[in-house]
Amino acid sequence: MIKMNVQNLLNEKDKTRYWLVKQMQTTYKTVNKICDNTLSGLQLETIEKLCEILDCTPNDLFLFE
Repeated sequence: MIKMNVQNLLNEKDKTRYWLVKQMQTTYKTVNKICDNTLSGLQLETIEKLCEILDCTPNDLFLFE
């Protein structure tokens, strides 16, 4: 199963979900779905934006379990 690793990245950088909402200019609901692994799909634009904001690669965003 593929899971998002965004919450771990936020924790490592001492950043909050609220901070990510502001950086992404999106809703808290969307960030919660990303961090809680409850989203049903993810656009490439969103992956790119997350990588830029969190200063990481797409490989860092995902975990394969």
